[in-house]
Amino acid sequence: MVKIRLKKFGTKKRPAYRIVVQDSRKPRDGTTIEEIGTYDPIAAGEQFSVKEDRAKYWISVGAQPSDTVRKLFSTKGLNK
Repeated sequence: MVKIRLKKFGTKKRPAYRIVVQDSRKPRDGTTIEEIGTYDPIAAGEQFSVKEDRAKYWISVGAQPSDTVRKLFSTKGLNK
């Protein structure tokens, strides 16, 4: 199954995440199919950016967002 989930990067005590499309059997920081956005929970201001057209495409072909990504998408109005 293909999932849309967070991939961690950044430094110690300063996490940041990429929103990626990835096979659910791969490890969190493993190879990805496509990177579609970023999320920085510590940053002030714009914390979340996503390529909306690509997110809608992947959802339309059956990719399932993780719970956290689903909550982020709801702030941008990208729910099913």
